[in-house]
Amino acid sequence: MSEYNAPRRGALSFYPRVRAKKETPSITVVALAGTEGKPLNVLCYKAGMIQVQGKNVHKASPTFNHEIVAPATVIECPPMKVFAVRAYKKTEIGFDVLSDALAESSPKELKRKMPNFMQKTSKKESKENSKEKSYSVEDFEKEIANIDHFSLIVSVQPSFKKTPDVAEVFIGGTKEQQLAYAKEKLGKEVAIEEAFAENEFLDIKAVTKGKGFQGPVKRFHVRSLRPKHKKSRVVGSIGPWHPHTVMYTVARPGQMGYQNRTEVNKKIIKISKTSEEVNPKEGFKNYGFVSGEYALIFGSVAGPVKRCIALRKSLRPKQQVGVQLERVEKILN
Repeated sequence: MSEYNAPRRGALSFYPRVRAKKETPSITVVALAGTEGKPLNVLCYKAGMIQVQGKNVHKASPTFNHEIVAPATVIECPPMKVFAVRAYKKTEIGFDVLSDALAESSPKELKRKMPNFMQKTSKKESKENSKEKSYSVEDFEKEIANIDHFSLIVSVQPSFKKTPDVAEVFIGGTKEQQLAYAKEKLGKEVAIEEAFAENEFLDIKAVTKGKGFQGPVKRFHVRSLRPKHKKSRVVGSIGPWHPHTVMYTVARPGQMGYQNRTEVNKKIIKISKTSEEVNPKEGFKNYGFVSGEYALIFGSVAGPVKRCIALRKSLRPKQQVGVQLERVEKILN
């Protein structure tokens, strides 16, 4: 019988395992073919998990052409209100923000997130700020030759939060197409149907459920020592005396959970506005009832309920393996 061996248990892609700086995920998007003049990412909120029934169309599966029950995650997708358009200019290293063009009216709840938003300044501050040029969408059209790309600044406020979440939504296509879409949506709302469709693959980024400070047994699943040892839930040797150092591959106690994680190629199997068909009788645990538009994601999603998650266009789309639902025929509450 071979000995148990698990070198490099801690994956370098998750290193260092520290707490996330903020709960609202920020995401980077690459424009793909077929996304001209469309938003590439949205913000939603996790409500809970349910079971859906449908026909499995994966030919290599043992349950091919059979009615099966599969798990799905309910994501509430409140509309995103666009209150600014941001222009980027290219620099020697990367990109820099040129300016933001604000809408005429903005949500009142934004003052909870940004207390100094759209407030009057003193005469001294106004003189200093007058030297900096304030842009509008018309100014962006005149200086479009010096601009690289545009994005939308949106606020999202679900029913259970008083303070909205502010995020940046990127747009696909050329900068002319981006500006045309941004000009159309400034001061209006963006829905999830404008970015995604049913049976489409997407990437999900979220902050996982926090578990606090944990030891190496729970954090890295190392084996406990025998009872005769002075301590059982520790690593036997953390490194040599010469050189006296502790390598990064050694399992050490520390923060577990509440970290940024990205899952690729998750399938969105349903988008609907009739929330009555998905709400349980008593509502979702620790969440309540879904009141607006929602989406069903096949499988699980990182994070607890009420956690803000970011959806983006899949960067490396591939064929789904395992169960493939043709469509959702029934939702089991």
